[in-house]
Amino acid sequence: MSEPKTPTPTPAGDTYKGWVFKWTNYIKGYQRRWFVLSNGLLSYYRTQAEMGHTCRGTINLATATITVDDACNFVISNGGAQTYHLKASCEVERQRWITALELAKAKAARMQAESDDSGDDFSPSSTPAAPGQGVASQNSEVQSSLRTLGSKVEDLSTCNDLISKHGSALQRSLSELDSLRLTGEAGDKIRQVTERATLFRITSNAMINACRDFLALAQAHSKRWQKALQAEREQRVRLEETLEQLAKQHNHLERAFRGAAQANATADNKSAAGPGKGEASDEDDDNEFFDAMEEAPEFITVPADPQFHKRSSSNISGFNSEMCADDQSLNEEPLAMNQESPSQELVPLKKRRTRIADKPNYSLNLWSIMKNCIGKELSKIPMPVNFNEPISMLQRLSEDLEYHELLDKASKCQSSLEQMCYVAAFSVSSYSTTVHRTGKPFNPLLGETYELDRRRESGYRSLCEQVSHHPPAAAHHAISDRGWTLRQEITVASKFRGKYLSIMPLGTIHAIFEKGNNHYTWKKVTTTVHNIIVGKLWIDQSGEIDVVNHTTGDRCHLKFAPYSYFSRDVARKVTGVVMDKDGKAHYVLSGTWDEKMEFSRVMQSSRGGENGTEGKQKTVYQTLKAREVWRRNPLPEGAESMYYFTALALTLNEPEDGVAPTDSRRRPDQRLMEDGRWDEANSEKQRLEEKQRSARREREREAASQRTSSQSEEAVEEDSLTDPSLKSAPHDNYQALWFERCEDPITGEQLHIYKGGYWETKERGTWEGCPDIF
Repeated sequence: MSEPKTPTPTPAGDTYKGWVFKWTNYIKGYQRRWFVLSNGLLSYYRTQAEMGHTCRGTINLATATITVDDACNFVISNGGAQTYHLKASCEVERQRWITALELAKAKAARMQAESDDSGDDFSPSSTPAAPGQGVASQNSEVQSSLRTLGSKVEDLSTCNDLISKHGSALQRSLSELDSLRLTGEAGDKIRQVTERATLFRITSNAMINACRDFLALAQAHSKRWQKALQAEREQRVRLEETLEQLAKQHNHLERAFRGAAQANATADNKSAAGPGKGEASDEDDDNEFFDAMEEAPEFITVPADPQFHKRSSSNISGFNSEMCADDQSLNEEPLAMNQESPSQELVPLKKRRTRIADKPNYSLNLWSIMKNCIGKELSKIPMPVNFNEPISMLQRLSEDLEYHELLDKASKCQSSLEQMCYVAAFSVSSYSTTVHRTGKPFNPLLGETYELDRRRESGYRSLCEQVSHHPPAAAHHAISDRGWTLRQEITVASKFRGKYLSIMPLGTIHAIFEKGNNHYTWKKVTTTVHNIIVGKLWIDQSGEIDVVNHTTGDRCHLKFAPYSYFSRDVARKVTGVVMDKDGKAHYVLSGTWDEKMEFSRVMQSSRGGENGTEGKQKTVYQTLKAREVWRRNPLPEGAESMYYFTALALTLNEPEDGVAPTDSRRRPDQRLMEDGRWDEANSEKQRLEEKQRSARREREREAASQRTSSQSEEAVEEDSLTDPSLKSAPHDNYQALWFERCEDPITGEQLHIYKGGYWETKERGTWEGCPDIF
């Protein structure tokens, strides 16, 4: 076997190529093959030309063993079926291959170990809390640099071991040479020393090349690699969070599988009318989903032709977006307000603020607080201000008036059915502020009030008062110079169930219009806050609202669809139908509670379409083109750092002169939180709550004393049989200051109605009757 004429190239980076003789069988013996060492894999080919298409075999060096037989032979085996018996052309050539193979094996083993325990490579302190944070990003870059440096240091260490090994052999040879006398063996020993020196030089050159590669890598690629590694680590953190959340949802998804199969079977039978935009929410990476099956719509709408009502029901498209806005062929009667010129805007008396202090980034262990709250009434749990937003429930209730212009337009409508469209849109608009508002409002203290005077700007003024503490109840009264009155008493019931928080507003909302004396009532739907413990908080609204006109009997049934992973419909969808007292449909409403609502005039209705889930036929409404009745106002710039407050919400807690001493603007813990002094706010919150408890105990003692002195306990029990009001009387003798408790003549409920006097007292500036609650 002659030495190949083509010289074997020296190692370059992580790739080494050359001719080596490989044992094939006893007939052919050793045959020359082209070997390629790259990325920890040793592959061989019959010729160099085969590299592009045919590989004869590959062995992974990470798990392989390398042994030397004699001066030119060496064996590579992975302990299994793959074993290569190889022979180099000379001992120097063999040692070059041994050096390259040992370097590649060390690197491959190290990379495999890093891959196996990559999750433990970094301490928690080096993991960035969020992309873009300065300290965490710097730590990540340092760690990336250290890993790159460590890789090259390992290469140097391997070379160092080889140098030490061959250096020792060289020393032994030199010692033997010194001990020899001038005999015939001198020439052999001298040749052996020369070969050892050559091996030592080759190994030294390999180490020098590794150092040179290290310097070039550090100079040319370190910054780029650091950025790439940082991006990979951030992506890994996001994936870990997603996997953690998916693991918690796994059991729920298993239970929903059968329901999903049934829902998909139903969806496959639908016509081509399914809306194309309802594939997912904007927040799919962080969402948690309901298990419920997708509910079939209660009705179907198809475009109608006013002259020819014979259009096929197969052209189902909801509110057909293909109908141009300027298409006037549809002789739809416009709503009354669209024919009137907009009312003149009044110049505001003062410039309202447009910013508040940015929300501080305080960390808090949520689970340590919430784990003891499961199944309890949330209003009875002392919560730190870290979970709050710097606004009270009274101010949050006043935010319902953000889209008061809907009531302004409704007050000018000629038809009660048209008016119902605006009132229904107003009932939906109050939820648009809840999309990103995951903070909890401050629970008002008993007797706390809040006034919102926008009479000069918008023609209305509003007053709220906390009229009960357990259960917490707030009474609200707003009156407008433009012909409408809004009043409500809301009691919030909430339950924490571990994964989510349900908030159930109890109470009825009343809207009364001077024109036509139309009196509307409706109730609020359930709000659910998801991902309380794990993941990003998100809010959903679900339930049904019946808006009833008690004067004419008109009714609008609105349905808030809960978010479902399996739904093909648009997220946060709301649908409704406006009917008269005889049940005849006049308008169809559709939209989302976080974006906009549209209405369509019904030209004809019929029973038909696809069958419902229970075999019932759905109602098909032939409607004119949809028109927008309400759209959400955009958030102010920088809202994400200001609790996602709207432009109106930013002004609610702005200090004002002349308000009552009990006004929420004067609440000290809320003011401290808005200013970013959360530790002081928590201390002040505890003081106020203890002051409220002391006042309640004092009232209960006075009430007990009065009952004892006036009549016996038996007499109270006997009277309560004929006077139900005694049974529902509170434990103490507290009475609201600006509202009085009475029975509502429309609903028959016991509620608080504004009795007057607040605005007159404000004009006089005499607040002596207000309690000291702050």
